[in-house]
Amino acid sequence: MNIPKSNLPRVVIIGGGFAGVNLVKSLANKNVQVVLIDKRNYHTFQPLLYQVSSSGLEPDSIAYPLRKIIKKHKSTFFRFAEVKQILPEHRMITTSIGDLSYDYLVLATGTKTNYFGNKTIESNSMPMKTVPQALNIRSLILQNFEKAAIASSNKEREAFLNFVIVGGGPTGVELAGAIAELKNNILPRDYHDLDPDDMHIHLLEGADRVLPPMSAHASKKALQFLKKLGVKVHCGTFVKDYDGTNVTTNSDLTMLSETLIWAAGVTGAPIQGLKAEAIVANANRYKVNQFNQIEDYTNIFAVGDIALMASEAYPKGHPQVAQPAIQQGKLLGKNLLRLIDKKSMKPFVYKDKGSMATIGRNKAVVDLKPYKFGGFFAWFVWMFVHLMSLVGFRNRVIVLFNWTYNYINFDKAARLIIRPFKK
Repeated sequence: MNIPKSNLPRVVIIGGGFAGVNLVKSLANKNVQVVLIDKRNYHTFQPLLYQVSSSGLEPDSIAYPLRKIIKKHKSTFFRFAEVKQILPEHRMITTSIGDLSYDYLVLATGTKTNYFGNKTIESNSMPMKTVPQALNIRSLILQNFEKAAIASSNKEREAFLNFVIVGGGPTGVELAGAIAELKNNILPRDYHDLDPDDMHIHLLEGADRVLPPMSAHASKKALQFLKKLGVKVHCGTFVKDYDGTNVTTNSDLTMLSETLIWAAGVTGAPIQGLKAEAIVANANRYKVNQFNQIEDYTNIFAVGDIALMASEAYPKGHPQVAQPAIQQGKLLGKNLLRLIDKKSMKPFVYKDKGSMATIGRNKAVVDLKPYKFGGFFAWFVWMFVHLMSLVGFRNRVIVLFNWTYNYINFDKAARLIIRPFKK
Protein backbone atom coordinates (compact mmCIF):
# COMPACT_ATOMS: atom_id res chain seq x y z
CA MET A 1 0.00 0.00 0.00
CA ASN A 2 3.12 2.20 -0.13
CA ILE A 3 2.74 3.67 3.36
CA PRO A 4 6.13 5.04 4.54
CA LYS A 5 7.86 3.18 7.35
CA SER A 6 7.88 5.12 10.59
CA ASN A 7 8.94 4.81 14.20
CA LEU A 8 5.62 6.36 15.21
CA PRO A 9 2.73 4.12 16.30
CA ARG A 10 0.42 3.47 13.34
CA VAL A 11 -3.30 4.09 13.77
CA VAL A 12 -5.41 2.67 10.94
CA ILE A 13 -8.93 4.08 10.64
CA ILE A 14 -11.48 2.35 8.42
CA GLY A 15 -14.28 4.69 7.37
CA GLY A 16 -14.44 8.41 6.57
CA GLY A 17 -17.84 9.19 8.09
CA PHE A 18 -18.51 11.53 11.01
CA ALA A 19 -16.65 9.34 13.51
CA GLY A 20 -13.65 8.63 11.28
CA VAL A 21 -13.18 12.23 10.15
CA ASN A 22 -13.35 13.63 13.68
CA LEU A 23 -10.91 10.99 14.87
CA VAL A 24 -8.49 11.92 12.09
CA LYS A 25 -8.75 15.60 13.02
CA SER A 26 -8.11 14.88 16.70
CA LEU A 27 -4.88 13.03 15.79
CA ALA A 28 -3.66 15.71 13.38
CA ASN A 29 0.08 16.33 13.56
CA LYS A 30 0.48 14.34 16.76
CA ASN A 31 3.17 11.71 17.39
CA VAL A 32 1.31 8.99 15.47
CA GLN A 33 1.11 7.84 11.90
CA VAL A 34 -2.49 7.79 10.74
CA VAL A 35 -3.85 5.84 7.75
CA LEU A 36 -7.44 6.52 6.75
CA ILE A 37 -9.05 3.93 4.46
CA ASP A 38 -12.40 4.28 2.69
CA LYS A 39 -14.02 2.81 -0.41
CA ARG A 40 -15.04 6.35 -1.38
CA ASN A 41 -12.68 9.30 -1.62
CA TYR A 42 -15.10 11.71 0.01
CA HIS A 43 -16.97 12.33 3.24
CA THR A 44 -20.77 12.43 2.87
CA PHE A 45 -22.95 14.70 4.98
CA GLN A 46 -25.74 12.13 5.20
CA PRO A 47 -28.39 14.32 6.90
CA LEU A 48 -28.80 16.22 3.61
CA LEU A 49 -28.88 13.24 1.25
CA TYR A 50 -32.65 13.60 0.95
CA GLN A 51 -32.16 17.06 -0.57
CA VAL A 52 -30.00 15.56 -3.32
CA SER A 53 -32.72 12.93 -3.89
CA SER A 54 -35.40 15.61 -4.25
CA SER A 55 -33.40 17.96 -6.53
CA GLY A 56 -32.76 20.59 -3.86
CA LEU A 57 -28.95 20.25 -3.81
CA GLU A 58 -26.22 18.94 -6.08
CA PRO A 59 -24.11 16.11 -4.60
CA ASP A 60 -20.90 18.16 -4.42
CA SER A 61 -22.68 20.41 -1.90
CA ILE A 62 -22.78 17.65 0.71
CA ALA A 63 -19.61 15.71 -0.18
CA TYR A 64 -16.06 16.70 0.71
CA PRO A 65 -12.77 15.13 -0.48
CA LEU A 66 -11.09 13.13 2.26
CA ARG A 67 -7.64 14.04 0.97
CA LYS A 68 -8.53 17.71 1.33
CA ILE A 69 -9.34 17.13 5.00
CA ILE A 70 -5.89 15.67 5.69
CA LYS A 71 -3.78 17.79 3.32
CA LYS A 72 -2.09 19.66 6.20
CA HIS A 73 -1.64 16.55 8.37
CA LYS A 74 2.02 15.64 7.81
CA SER A 75 1.82 12.07 9.13
CA THR A 76 -1.64 11.19 7.83
CA PHE A 77 -2.27 9.17 4.67
CA PHE A 78 -5.40 8.21 2.76
CA ARG A 79 -5.93 5.05 0.75
CA PHE A 80 -8.86 4.50 -1.59
CA ALA A 81 -9.68 0.86 -0.92
CA GLU A 82 -12.18 -1.63 0.46
CA VAL A 83 -11.15 -3.56 3.55
CA LYS A 84 -11.79 -7.28 3.14
CA GLN A 85 -10.67 -8.84 6.44
CA ILE A 86 -9.04 -8.18 9.79
CA LEU A 87 -6.28 -10.50 10.96
CA PRO A 88 -6.02 -9.55 14.66
CA GLU A 89 -3.45 -12.22 15.52
CA HIS A 90 -1.05 -10.61 12.99
CA ARG A 91 -2.17 -7.01 13.59
CA MET A 92 -2.93 -6.85 9.90
CA ILE A 93 -5.80 -5.98 7.55
CA THR A 94 -6.31 -7.18 3.99
CA THR A 95 -7.74 -4.75 1.45
CA SER A 96 -8.52 -4.53 -2.26
CA ILE A 97 -5.11 -2.91 -2.84
CA GLY A 98 -2.93 -4.92 -0.46
CA ASP A 99 -2.22 -5.69 3.18
CA LEU A 100 -1.36 -3.24 5.96
CA SER A 101 -0.11 -3.69 9.51
CA TYR A 102 -1.35 -1.60 12.41
CA ASP A 103 -0.57 -0.83 16.03
CA TYR A 104 -4.10 0.42 16.70
CA LEU A 105 -7.11 -0.27 14.51
CA VAL A 106 -10.32 1.78 14.57
CA LEU A 107 -13.48 0.59 12.83
CA ALA A 108 -15.78 3.42 11.77
CA THR A 109 -17.62 1.60 8.99
CA GLY A 110 -21.09 2.90 9.85
CA THR A 111 -24.27 1.21 8.70
CA LYS A 112 -26.03 -0.13 5.64
CA THR A 113 -29.71 -0.38 4.75
CA ASN A 114 -31.62 -3.04 6.68
CA TYR A 115 -34.29 -4.90 4.68
CA PHE A 116 -35.03 -7.33 7.53
CA GLY A 117 -34.38 -10.32 5.29
CA ASN A 118 -36.92 -9.43 2.57
CA LYS A 119 -34.99 -10.08 -0.65
CA THR A 120 -37.84 -9.04 -2.96
CA ILE A 121 -38.07 -5.59 -1.38
CA GLU A 122 -34.27 -5.33 -1.42
CA SER A 123 -34.24 -6.06 -5.17
CA ASN A 124 -36.99 -3.63 -6.14
CA SER A 125 -36.91 -0.71 -3.69
CA MET A 126 -34.65 2.34 -3.60
CA PRO A 127 -32.24 2.76 -0.67
CA MET A 128 -30.80 6.16 0.29
CA LYS A 129 -27.55 5.73 2.20
CA THR A 130 -25.00 7.05 -0.33
CA VAL A 131 -24.64 9.85 -2.86
CA PRO A 132 -25.00 7.49 -5.87
CA GLN A 133 -28.22 6.09 -4.35
CA ALA A 134 -29.56 9.61 -3.80
CA LEU A 135 -28.81 10.45 -7.44
CA ASN A 136 -30.61 7.27 -8.52
CA ILE A 137 -33.71 8.40 -6.63
CA ARG A 138 -33.51 11.87 -8.16
CA SER A 139 -33.28 10.41 -11.66
CA LEU A 140 -36.11 7.95 -11.03
CA ILE A 141 -38.47 10.65 -9.70
CA LEU A 142 -37.85 12.89 -12.72
CA GLN A 143 -38.02 9.98 -15.17
CA ASN A 144 -41.39 9.00 -13.69
CA PHE A 145 -42.68 12.53 -14.27
CA GLU A 146 -41.62 12.27 -17.91
CA LYS A 147 -43.19 8.83 -18.30
CA ALA A 148 -46.41 9.98 -16.62
CA ALA A 149 -46.70 12.76 -19.20
CA ILE A 150 -46.85 10.20 -22.01
CA ALA A 151 -48.68 7.39 -20.17
CA SER A 152 -51.30 5.65 -22.26
CA SER A 153 -53.68 4.86 -19.39
CA ASN A 154 -54.76 6.26 -16.03
CA LYS A 155 -53.52 3.10 -14.30
CA GLU A 156 -50.07 3.48 -15.79
CA ARG A 157 -49.99 7.18 -14.88
CA GLU A 158 -51.06 6.33 -11.32
CA ALA A 159 -48.07 4.01 -10.87
CA PHE A 160 -45.64 6.66 -12.08
CA LEU A 161 -47.10 9.38 -9.84
CA ASN A 162 -47.46 7.32 -6.66
CA PHE A 163 -44.41 7.69 -4.42
CA VAL A 164 -44.15 5.35 -1.43
CA ILE A 165 -41.69 6.03 1.39
CA VAL A 166 -41.27 3.27 3.97
CA GLY A 167 -40.12 4.47 7.38
CA GLY A 168 -41.43 7.45 9.32
CA GLY A 169 -38.20 8.40 11.08
CA PRO A 170 -36.37 11.66 10.34
CA THR A 171 -35.14 10.48 6.92
CA GLY A 172 -38.57 9.33 5.75
CA VAL A 173 -40.36 12.40 7.09
CA GLU A 174 -37.87 14.82 5.54
CA LEU A 175 -37.93 13.06 2.18
CA ALA A 176 -41.75 12.91 2.15
CA GLY A 177 -41.91 16.66 2.77
CA ALA A 178 -39.34 17.38 0.06
CA ILE A 179 -41.17 15.29 -2.56
CA ALA A 180 -44.45 16.97 -1.54
CA GLU A 181 -42.83 20.32 -2.33
CA LEU A 182 -41.94 18.97 -5.79
CA LYS A 183 -45.61 18.19 -6.26
CA ASN A 184 -46.84 21.54 -4.97
CA ASN A 185 -44.25 23.87 -6.52
CA ILE A 186 -42.55 22.17 -9.47
CA LEU A 187 -45.11 19.89 -11.08
CA PRO A 188 -47.66 22.66 -11.84
CA ARG A 189 -44.97 24.81 -13.50
CA ASP A 190 -42.88 22.23 -15.37
CA TYR A 191 -45.56 19.73 -16.37
CA HIS A 192 -48.61 21.58 -17.65
CA ASP A 193 -49.99 18.34 -19.06
CA LEU A 194 -50.09 16.65 -15.66
CA ASP A 195 -52.63 17.25 -12.91
CA PRO A 196 -50.80 17.69 -9.54
CA ASP A 197 -53.82 16.10 -7.84
CA ASP A 198 -52.89 12.83 -9.57
CA MET A 199 -49.59 12.71 -7.68
CA HIS A 200 -49.64 11.07 -4.24
CA ILE A 201 -46.95 10.67 -1.59
CA HIS A 202 -47.51 7.82 0.88
CA LEU A 203 -45.47 7.58 4.08
CA LEU A 204 -45.67 4.20 5.84
CA GLU A 205 -44.55 3.76 9.45
CA GLY A 206 -44.81 0.55 11.48
CA ALA A 207 -45.10 2.39 14.81
CA ASP A 208 -48.19 4.24 15.95
CA ARG A 209 -46.69 7.66 15.16
CA VAL A 210 -44.13 9.30 12.88
CA LEU A 211 -40.72 10.26 14.31
CA PRO A 212 -40.87 7.57 17.02
CA PRO A 213 -37.36 8.44 18.34
CA MET A 214 -38.49 12.01 19.07
CA SER A 215 -41.02 13.43 21.53
CA ALA A 216 -44.79 13.03 21.20
CA HIS A 217 -44.96 16.80 20.62
CA ALA A 218 -42.57 16.55 17.67
CA SER A 219 -44.53 13.62 16.22
CA LYS A 220 -47.82 15.49 16.46
CA LYS A 221 -46.43 18.65 14.84
CA ALA A 222 -44.69 16.66 12.10
CA LEU A 223 -47.92 14.84 11.29
CA GLN A 224 -49.75 18.16 11.01
CA PHE A 225 -47.08 19.54 8.68
CA LEU A 226 -47.09 16.43 6.51
CA LYS A 227 -50.86 16.46 6.13
CA LYS A 228 -50.77 20.17 5.29
CA LEU A 229 -48.33 19.37 2.47
CA GLY A 230 -50.65 16.65 1.20
CA VAL A 231 -48.67 13.59 2.33
CA LYS A 232 -50.80 10.53 3.12
CA VAL A 233 -49.46 9.09 6.38
CA HIS A 234 -50.16 5.45 7.28
CA CYS A 235 -49.06 4.56 10.83
CA GLY A 236 -49.14 1.00 12.13
CA THR A 237 -48.45 -0.10 8.56
CA PHE A 238 -45.50 -1.98 7.13
CA VAL A 239 -44.74 -3.36 3.67
CA LYS A 240 -44.97 -7.10 3.26
CA ASP A 241 -43.96 -7.25 -0.40
CA TYR A 242 -43.07 -5.09 -3.39
CA ASP A 243 -42.48 -6.51 -6.86
CA GLY A 244 -41.49 -3.24 -8.51
CA THR A 245 -45.06 -2.07 -9.15
CA ASN A 246 -47.44 -3.59 -6.60
CA VAL A 247 -47.13 -2.65 -2.92
CA THR A 248 -48.77 -4.96 -0.39
CA THR A 249 -48.93 -4.20 3.31
CA ASN A 250 -50.02 -5.83 6.56
CA SER A 251 -53.44 -4.20 6.13
CA ASP A 252 -55.95 -3.88 3.30
CA LEU A 253 -53.88 -1.05 1.87
CA THR A 254 -52.40 -1.85 -1.54
CA MET A 255 -50.91 0.53 -4.08
CA LEU A 256 -49.48 0.75 -7.54
CA SER A 257 -46.11 2.50 -7.51
CA GLU A 258 -43.00 2.57 -9.65
CA THR A 259 -41.09 4.19 -6.77
CA LEU A 260 -40.72 2.70 -3.29
CA ILE A 261 -38.01 4.33 -1.19
CA TRP A 262 -36.81 2.26 1.76
CA ALA A 263 -35.98 4.34 4.84
CA ALA A 264 -37.17 1.80 7.40
CA GLY A 265 -33.96 1.03 9.22
CA VAL A 266 -30.24 0.36 9.18
CA THR A 267 -27.92 -2.36 10.34
CA GLY A 268 -24.22 -2.29 11.11
CA ALA A 269 -21.57 -2.95 8.47
CA PRO A 270 -18.93 -5.05 10.29
CA ILE A 271 -15.77 -6.47 8.71
CA GLN A 272 -14.84 -10.15 8.76
CA GLY A 273 -12.11 -11.38 11.07
CA LEU A 274 -13.07 -10.67 14.65
CA LYS A 275 -14.69 -13.15 17.02
CA ALA A 276 -18.41 -13.69 16.54
CA GLU A 277 -18.90 -12.82 20.22
CA ALA A 278 -17.65 -9.29 19.53
CA ILE A 279 -20.75 -8.52 17.45
CA VAL A 280 -24.31 -8.01 18.72
CA ALA A 281 -26.10 -10.24 16.23
CA ASN A 282 -29.47 -8.52 15.91
CA ALA A 283 -27.84 -5.10 15.38
CA ASN A 284 -24.61 -6.11 13.59
CA ARG A 285 -22.73 -3.70 15.85
CA TYR A 286 -19.48 -4.28 17.73
CA LYS A 287 -19.72 -4.53 21.53
CA VAL A 288 -17.46 -1.85 22.96
CA ASN A 289 -16.59 -0.75 26.48
CA GLN A 290 -16.71 2.84 27.75
CA PHE A 291 -13.41 3.54 25.97
CA ASN A 292 -14.71 2.24 22.60
CA GLN A 293 -12.49 -0.85 22.80
CA ILE A 294 -14.07 -3.86 21.13
CA GLU A 295 -14.73 -6.67 23.58
CA ASP A 296 -11.69 -8.96 24.04
CA TYR A 297 -9.39 -6.69 22.00
CA THR A 298 -7.08 -4.12 23.59
CA ASN A 299 -5.86 -2.45 20.40
CA ILE A 300 -9.00 -2.59 18.22
CA PHE A 301 -11.70 0.03 18.63
CA ALA A 302 -15.07 0.86 17.08
CA VAL A 303 -16.73 4.29 16.94
CA GLY A 304 -19.96 5.75 15.62
CA ASP A 305 -22.89 3.77 14.27
CA ILE A 306 -20.99 0.47 14.19
CA ALA A 307 -20.22 0.63 17.93
CA LEU A 308 -22.69 -0.51 20.58
CA MET A 309 -21.77 0.91 23.97
CA ALA A 310 -24.40 -0.24 26.44
CA SER A 311 -24.98 1.92 29.49
CA GLU A 312 -27.67 2.57 32.05
CA ALA A 313 -28.99 5.49 30.02
CA TYR A 314 -28.60 3.67 26.68
CA PRO A 315 -28.98 -0.10 27.27
CA LYS A 316 -29.26 -0.71 23.51
CA GLY A 317 -26.39 1.60 22.62
CA HIS A 318 -26.35 5.22 21.55
CA PRO A 319 -28.64 6.41 18.74
CA GLN A 320 -27.14 5.93 15.29
CA VAL A 321 -26.97 9.61 14.42
CA ALA A 322 -24.17 12.10 13.85
CA GLN A 323 -23.59 13.47 17.36
CA PRO A 324 -22.55 10.24 19.14
CA ALA A 325 -20.20 9.50 16.23
CA ILE A 326 -18.65 12.97 16.34
CA GLN A 327 -18.20 12.89 20.12
CA GLN A 328 -16.76 9.36 20.14
CA GLY A 329 -14.33 10.20 17.34
CA LYS A 330 -13.02 13.28 19.14
CA LEU A 331 -12.59 11.51 22.49
CA LEU A 332 -11.00 8.39 21.04
CA GLY A 333 -8.29 10.50 19.42
CA LYS A 334 -7.38 11.89 22.83
CA ASN A 335 -7.62 8.45 24.43
CA LEU A 336 -5.32 6.85 21.87
CA LEU A 337 -2.67 9.46 22.62
CA ARG A 338 -3.14 8.82 26.34
CA LEU A 339 -2.86 5.05 25.77
CA ILE A 340 0.36 5.50 23.80
CA ASP A 341 1.74 7.63 26.63
CA LYS A 342 0.72 4.87 29.07
CA LYS A 343 -1.88 7.06 30.74
CA SER A 344 -5.39 6.00 31.73
CA MET A 345 -8.12 6.66 29.19
CA LYS A 346 -11.23 8.74 29.86
CA PRO A 347 -14.64 7.03 29.61
CA PHE A 348 -17.11 8.24 26.99
CA VAL A 349 -20.22 10.05 28.22
CA TYR A 350 -22.69 11.07 25.55
CA LYS A 351 -23.91 14.66 25.68
CA ASP A 352 -27.34 14.65 24.04
CA LYS A 353 -27.66 17.94 22.16
CA GLY A 354 -31.23 17.19 21.08
CA SER A 355 -32.79 16.07 17.82
CA MET A 356 -34.59 17.75 14.97
CA ALA A 357 -36.27 17.12 11.65
CA THR A 358 -37.48 19.38 8.86
CA ILE A 359 -40.67 18.68 6.92
CA GLY A 360 -40.41 21.48 4.38
CA ARG A 361 -40.42 25.22 3.93
CA ASN A 362 -40.92 26.93 7.34
CA LYS A 363 -41.80 23.54 8.83
CA ALA A 364 -39.54 21.71 11.28
CA VAL A 365 -39.58 20.20 14.76
CA VAL A 366 -36.86 20.46 17.40
CA ASP A 367 -36.41 18.59 20.69
CA LEU A 368 -33.95 20.38 22.96
CA LYS A 369 -33.93 19.63 26.66
CA PRO A 370 -36.17 20.97 28.10
CA TYR A 371 -37.61 22.85 25.09
CA LYS A 372 -39.75 21.38 22.33
CA PHE A 373 -40.94 23.57 19.49
CA GLY A 374 -41.94 23.51 15.84
CA GLY A 375 -42.64 25.80 12.90
CA PHE A 376 -40.59 28.61 11.38
CA PHE A 377 -38.16 29.11 14.28
CA ALA A 378 -37.49 25.36 14.46
CA TRP A 379 -36.89 25.38 10.70
CA PHE A 380 -34.42 28.27 11.08
CA VAL A 381 -32.58 26.43 13.89
CA TRP A 382 -32.47 23.26 11.78
CA MET A 383 -30.98 25.18 8.83
CA PHE A 384 -28.35 26.93 10.96
CA VAL A 385 -27.21 23.72 12.71
CA HIS A 386 -26.94 21.74 9.48
CA LEU A 387 -25.24 24.58 7.63
CA MET A 388 -22.55 24.95 10.31
CA SER A 389 -22.07 21.18 10.52
CA LEU A 390 -21.08 20.85 6.86
CA VAL A 391 -17.40 20.14 6.19
CA GLY A 392 -15.75 22.94 4.24
CA PHE A 393 -16.44 26.66 3.76
CA ARG A 394 -17.27 26.20 0.07
CA ASN A 395 -19.96 23.64 0.85
CA ARG A 396 -21.56 25.99 3.38
CA VAL A 397 -21.63 28.86 0.88
CA ILE A 398 -23.10 26.71 -1.90
CA VAL A 399 -25.77 25.18 0.33
CA LEU A 400 -26.71 28.59 1.75
CA PHE A 401 -26.99 30.03 -1.77
CA ASN A 402 -29.13 27.11 -2.95
CA TRP A 403 -31.42 27.30 0.08
CA THR A 404 -31.84 31.06 -0.39
CA TYR A 405 -32.57 30.67 -4.09
CA ASN A 406 -35.02 27.82 -3.48
CA TYR A 407 -36.76 29.76 -0.72
CA ILE A 408 -37.23 32.94 -2.78
CA ASN A 409 -38.28 31.16 -5.98
CA PHE A 410 -40.13 28.13 -4.57
CA ASP A 411 -37.78 26.17 -6.77
CA LYS A 412 -35.52 23.10 -6.78
CA ALA A 413 -32.93 23.91 -9.38
CA ALA A 414 -31.04 20.59 -9.49
CA ARG A 415 -33.79 18.62 -11.27
CA LEU A 416 -31.47 17.07 -13.84
CA ILE A 417 -31.39 13.51 -15.17
CA ILE A 418 -27.63 13.38 -15.55
CA ARG A 419 -27.40 9.62 -15.19
CA PRO A 420 -30.66 7.85 -16.17
CA PHE A 421 -31.63 5.12 -13.73
CA LYS A 422 -32.76 1.68 -14.91
CA LYS A 423 -34.70 -0.47 -12.49
